Amino acid sequence: MAHSELEQVSVKSETGPAVLLVASDAFGRGAEELGHLLMRSLLHTLSEVSPRPERVILVNSGVKLVIEGSEVLDDLRVLEEQGTEILACGTCLGYYEIKDEVAVGQISNMYDIASTLLGAGKIVAL
Repeated sequence: MAHSELEQVSVKSETGPAVLLVASDAFGRGAEELGHLLMRSLLHTLSEVSPRPERVILVNSGVKLVIEGSEVLDDLRVLEEQGTEILACGTCLGYYEIKDEVAVGQISNMYDIASTLLGAGKIVAL
């Protein structure tokens, strides 16, 4: 990468979009059932608040939220319809053997995930 490209990335990162990084199918530590309830509540609420994240990146067990049967599919679809990009880690989907069950968003790769995170103005990691 040329020096001028690096400068563009650093300028972009200061003014870039808000990104939500979801690394689990549950929100917080402790009781798993409570964590799933909190995640459902958070993702539902995101469609009702402003500003919304420009992108939601799902990694590790967070990718389970985008597959058929997920309790948050409708909420993720609403977010997507409102303009939020949903990116699910392809390596993670492959690890859990659920790549063919993706029902919302797009399958992504680590290059796109890293580029998005490095270009973000704000990252909210769960």
